[in-house]
Amino acid sequence: MNHLNFFSDYLIASLHLAVPLAFATLGGLYSERSGVLNIALEGMLLTGAFTSAAATFYTGNAWLGMFAALIAGGLVGLLHAFLSVSLLVDQLVSGLAINLLAAGMTSFLARLVFSGASTQRLPGIEAIKIPGLADIPLIGTLLFQQDIFVYLLLLLIALTRYILFHTSFGLTLRAVGEYPQAADTSGVKVPLVRYGAVIIGGCLASLGGAYLTLVQVRFFAEGMSAGKGFMAIAALIFGRWHPIGSSLACLLFGATEALQLRIQAMGVNIPYQFLLMLPYAIAILALVGLAGKSTPPKALGVPYIKGERQ
Repeated sequence: MNHLNFFSDYLIASLHLAVPLAFATLGGLYSERSGVLNIALEGMLLTGAFTSAAATFYTGNAWLGMFAALIAGGLVGLLHAFLSVSLLVDQLVSGLAINLLAAGMTSFLARLVFSGASTQRLPGIEAIKIPGLADIPLIGTLLFQQDIFVYLLLLLIALTRYILFHTSFGLTLRAVGEYPQAADTSGVKVPLVRYGAVIIGGCLASLGGAYLTLVQVRFFAEGMSAGKGFMAIAALIFGRWHPIGSSLACLLFGATEALQLRIQAMGVNIPYQFLLMLPYAIAILALVGLAGKSTPPKALGVPYIKGERQ
């Protein structure tokens, strides 16, 4: 029974650690399927984490914090879209600038709002237990006794797959990311589609940040995204820009992080620095193994100028 409990706890920890990555990955998926490179996922995560913490801190309502994170993430997405689609700024530069801006602004505002680099413990969003199903051994606790973020994530993964491959909007989005000139010729407003996709991406990524502060740790600390946005990009590539494949990659990275935390807790004589780098090493190995096999959207990172041959 102890082994079963250990395995169950490990699976739950893996899922919880994968959730913020998966939200950011889905956000990046919408953006990059439209042809806009989104290195800004790290900044979007951090913005969502700070905004949800600040709104919850002032109102005492975690649901309002979640809503505030959505709005803030959408605004960051709008900024990235304006820079890369309207002003034709290099998309890599725009994303890195947003990451630096988010890191600096959240650190500065955290010291003003919370009178320090972090908050005290915040009111969080509790798990929702589904009667009957939650009592199923192993699977019950894993799938039917989770918070709203997990249920929403599972719904979004299925919905994103359906939208991308079974709706006209999904076809348009993929066409803009692959052949924007052909899409434009057929009457599609390429800049409008890209704006919408990047804003949706910002909203989704910010939910990952809100999960960090409202469920996982229940406080805000400077730089608490800790590279998760970049791991989300790795998951996106590893999953070949597919919602299910990318989400499974997030679960792999979450399982790796959960493993290194448990190895540390067991006191195994391995330098903790090596254990800390384990999730990132797995991400690098996954990308190396996919070298030449994972093909991005053809127009990814390429600004579209109407009338100019791509």
